[in-house]
Amino acid sequence: MLLGSNAPMAEKQNTDAELRKYYAARAREYEKIYEKPERQENLRVLENVLPEMLAGRRVLEIACGTGYWTQFIAPRARSILAADATTETLALAQAKVLPPRVEFRVADAYRLAGDLGTFDGAFAGFWWSHVPTRDQPRFLASLDRRLDPGAKVVLLDNVYVEGSSTPLSRRDEEGNTYQTRRLADGSEHDVLKNFPSENDLRKSVEGYGHHCQYLRLEFYWVFTYERRGSA
Repeated sequence: MLLGSNAPMAEKQNTDAELRKYYAARAREYEKIYEKPERQENLRVLENVLPEMLAGRRVLEIACGTGYWTQFIAPRARSILAADATTETLALAQAKVLPPRVEFRVADAYRLAGDLGTFDGAFAGFWWSHVPTRDQPRFLASLDRRLDPGAKVVLLDNVYVEGSSTPLSRRDEEGNTYQTRRLADGSEHDVLKNFPSENDLRKSVEGYGHHCQYLRLEFYWVFTYERRGSA
């Protein structure tokens, strides 16, 4: 999981440390979430539509985690640079059998360095829901600097479904919602997890992209836009 925040430095460091600890601890059990029986039909749909959306493009993947979605997108993409801030999940991603067109890098989603290059496609799976509302413009600006005019951005995330989703435990003063998650080792973690509406998403990206499209499945949503600007 890629990290960052606009909070005061002490709070930011604490938040980053806790999130890194959570995703490092969760790395080896991360993909179990895809085993839920009720979600299988939706997952088969996504496994087909996501590669088509990014076919033939040079893709920057944000928060690639264990590379679960990388493995589906890679066969159709021209190339993928898959980035994450957690080395434990990256190690699992790198262990997957993937085409040589896939490269992995450690990176911060809020400070995507120029040496990563530029791309005509971008993908972020289950990352947007972990971005605090105040930091959405900061993330989008960082991503925008790495995109060519007309680049296609694809965001994938969860729909909140009672009985399948982890219940929400609290809401902060900025409207962000949280879940209390328990890992196999018994540890509990307070994790920010937002569930935006289609209108929320459109408003968030209006300064960066256009030609927006929204696909809503029972358990997941996919939101796409094209970067503004001309060559």
